[in-house]
Amino acid sequence: MTGGTPEVRRERRSLPDLLDWAENLPESLTWTNWPATAGMRGIRVEEFIDEDGTFVARAELPGLDPDKDIDLQIDNGMLVIHAERQEEKRERGRTEFRYGKFTRRLALPEGADESEVSARYTDGILEVRMPVSQKRPEARAIPVQRTG
Repeated sequence: MTGGTPEVRRERRSLPDLLDWAENLPESLTWTNWPATAGMRGIRVEEFIDEDGTFVARAELPGLDPDKDIDLQIDNGMLVIHAERQEEKRERGRTEFRYGKFTRRLALPEGADESEVSARYTDGILEVRMPVSQKRPEARAIPVQRTG
């Protein structure tokens, strides 16, 4: 084609096909670093501020050992939940296994007291709690210096 834009061929793929393709990418480029949506592999969470002014995040992480398989961090205003599953069952000459790494990042609300965070794991649900200050900083004037 001369004097124009070359034709671009686009192939449409389904989301499951794209996810399967993405599993072979380096971890820094995969879906595990993106928020999970319906049908995507990842950690399902709910987050809210309860009536006591506490930020609560609950994550579904069934069948994991919180001492070995779950890592929680607060990094740059984000709650980072990282989980790794490695499970293998052998019965009558047959082997079944499940494994994978999952990461979910949640933005902490303004006023979250990161020094008072607590976490517990009960019946496959990880619950993270952190108080949130309802007190807003007062507005203040900032002087502008003249230069030049």
